[in-house]
Amino acid sequence: MHAYRTHTCGQLRKSDVGATVRISGWAHRVRDHGGLLFIDLRDHYGITQVVIEPESPVFAKVAEARSEWVLTVTGPVVERIAGTANNDLPTGAIEIRIEDVQIQSQAGELPLPVAGDQESPEDTRLRYRFLDLRRDRIHKNIVLRSNIITSIRRRMVAQGFTEFQTPILTASSPEGARDFLVASRLHPSKFYALPQAPQQFKQLIMVAGFDRYFQIAPCFRDEDARADRSPGEFYQLDLEMSFVTQDDVFAAVEPVLHGVFEEFANGRIVSPAPFPRISYSDSMLKYGVDKPDLRNPIISADVSDVFAREDVAFKAFKGKTVRAIPAPGAASQPRSFFDKLNEWARGEGAAGLGYIQFEDENGAISGKGPIAKFLSAEALSALIAKTGCKAGDAVFFAADKEERAAKVAGLARIKLGNDLGLIKPGDFQFCWIVDFPMYEWNEDEKKIDFSHNPFSMPQFDHEAFLKLDANDKDTILGIKAYQYDIVCNGIELSSGAIRNHRPEVMLKAFEIAGYSREETETKFSGMLNAFRYGAPPHGGTAPGIDRIVMLIAGEENLREVTMFPMNQKAEDLMMNAPSEVSAKQLRELHIRVVMPEPKA
Repeated sequence: MHAYRTHTCGQLRKSDVGATVRISGWAHRVRDHGGLLFIDLRDHYGITQVVIEPESPVFAKVAEARSEWVLTVTGPVVERIAGTANNDLPTGAIEIRIEDVQIQSQAGELPLPVAGDQESPEDTRLRYRFLDLRRDRIHKNIVLRSNIITSIRRRMVAQGFTEFQTPILTASSPEGARDFLVASRLHPSKFYALPQAPQQFKQLIMVAGFDRYFQIAPCFRDEDARADRSPGEFYQLDLEMSFVTQDDVFAAVEPVLHGVFEEFANGRIVSPAPFPRISYSDSMLKYGVDKPDLRNPIISADVSDVFAREDVAFKAFKGKTVRAIPAPGAASQPRSFFDKLNEWARGEGAAGLGYIQFEDENGAISGKGPIAKFLSAEALSALIAKTGCKAGDAVFFAADKEERAAKVAGLARIKLGNDLGLIKPGDFQFCWIVDFPMYEWNEDEKKIDFSHNPFSMPQFDHEAFLKLDANDKDTILGIKAYQYDIVCNGIELSSGAIRNHRPEVMLKAFEIAGYSREETETKFSGMLNAFRYGAPPHGGTAPGIDRIVMLIAGEENLREVTMFPMNQKAEDLMMNAPSEVSAKQLRELHIRVVMPEPKA
């Protein structure tokens, strides 16, 4: 017999009754039932109940066991007494009568409970993550993550993609976040950077002629943590394709994502391919965000022209962008509902939210509320036509400069969708956001910046693009790019683009964003040099693995689907990272630490 186990703790069934077996695992629960001692023994595969009577010669030894001790038990498989079977466990029809036990290791007093659903403080969970990972929900999430990645790999290979690995130590590049830098011992004063994404390498793979590439790529960004963004590092399904249009990329990605979500949906609804395509401008108008949750049926509308009419006496909205946010069925809500939403809007930095409630008045729709009396019947009809409201609905208004009005409307749409119970929690609704602006205006620095991926191809005649005057702000800010995001349930899964593979166009694109030709040549010498030796048109994207798993698992924080996450301060409490290093290590790297000045 094997030293530790003939079976796992999730393997034995009624058909095994009569066999003498050996299993090993952790003592999940220890229960004394009037002399009989029961232990739920747990391993990676499941739980098996073991039992021993007081007259057994090893009873005293078994009775020493406490929660999370590691035991090896040997004995016959017996059928549980009628009425004691546990139908919630695959092994619930049987138990093992202990004839021999070996205590492999003991556990001290637990800093957090492993059995049950009781939650512990985040710092405790992360400091003792090895214990936290023993908990059933977290353990299942990590196994789910592995299964999802396996499914993704299988689907990518089936679509003709080949997996390649790209370097981890590379050069710093402006990807939109801070780099993690690694000092070079052999080259004093120079640094490697951990890749924010394999962006340049995957494009070079296309130039090298490998066509359809993918990898489950680790990425590193020195940015603040959020619920849907891990501090420090994350993984993405990185992919790139040659000789493709935007439609070709969509056609390759949609079957993979739809298939993976459908495989693990457990009956939940997954939107069918092809996924809806929504322009950036339409998304900002209708949803107030560029990552809309399409489970929410509320669609905002621009009603600035209604409040600009001469027969509208409400002066507070004159000259402003006014976005209307319908609230289906909200007309019957108490006054407190509207007052609370108004206060909420002020907490978000808005002046407030005006509103109108619509009622049926002898077969016609009438409006009531603090704004309705300022609108003529014709203006009210125009408002109803633009918002699609009906009797019983209400509509809220966000009025400000265009960007601010869109933001407040987007936040209000989300809040109303949640407060009114309009969002179906079991659905997965995908969409593509397309036609992003190539550039945006940086108000703080009074300059033009890239608004998305700087390596994207502009949707602009290439010869005309090369002749653009960098001071022609209006024309430049009107240029769209072949850039796209894929969004699911209001969470951006990835950004992608058809790449700018023409060196002169790329140099011009960076020149418009304030980079000198020399600076661009230096920062992207590898890519530019490669493009000068024959580059195919190519494009790709990179859905986030962590976010995919988080959505499928029904979790709201990436920590719940990541094996060893950091805390919100980008600290690994278990491994004590980041940590100080010795003076010798610093000398070898030619580095001197200069501490920041204390804050006043």
